Amino acid sequence: MGHVIEMRNINKGYMLGEDKVPVLKDICFSVDEGEYVAILGPSGSGKTTLMNIIGCMDVMDSGEYYLNGRAIHETDEEDLTEVRNEEIGFIFQNYQLIPTYNVVQNIAMPLLMRGMNHREAEKACVETIKLLGLSHRTEHRPNELSGGQKQRVSIARALVGQPAILLADEPTGALDQQSGKEVLKLFKQLNDLGNTIVMITHDLGVAKSAKRIVRIVDGRLSEEDGEPTMA
Repeated sequence: MGHVIEMRNINKGYMLGEDKVPVLKDICFSVDEGEYVAILGPSGSGKTTLMNIIGCMDVMDSGEYYLNGRAIHETDEEDLTEVRNEEIGFIFQNYQLIPTYNVVQNIAMPLLMRGMNHREAEKACVETIKLLGLSHRTEHRPNELSGGQKQRVSIARALVGQPAILLADEPTGALDQQSGKEVLKLFKQLNDLGNTIVMITHDLGVAKSAKRIVRIVDGRLSEEDGEPTMA
């Protein structure tokens, strides 16, 4: 199994007035196919910037980034849109569902963006909908769903295009404790099925559900040693 993500000496800073403030400092990070990794860090640690670079939503100042063998640091913006759609399944804290679309239409979005017609896309969603336990909710719109159900729709949407990685940003952040536990249990099941998951969180309890924890503090990464993993 090769690296799905390989980052070498990634640096990123932002201009603050006349000065450039470094946010990521010489980040080296790799994720193998089938891994489940949590990137753990407090607010202001650089974890959101790192997530945006992993997700091809922002570009680094220097360094090399390979995603599924593709040199992202040499890829132009137009092609990055394609990479985001095909290689990355995004799972957001606030779900980012389209309120006027029902469950099936929301899940089918990545496929529609690839040029599939509605009928094909909705047919291609059937197995994912079943896997996520949403078969009885297909005609519902987001405002008719609980938080946990919305996050399941969000996960199904991320999964349906068979991306190289699932990238989850504080996936339990908007959920009550029980719904949060169910989402983490679901992540474990998806990882057991072979999906590669990278989860960004500030919560150690959430991070411990992953099989590997990487900490980010003040823009630098360090591997967590000796943390117990939870089944």
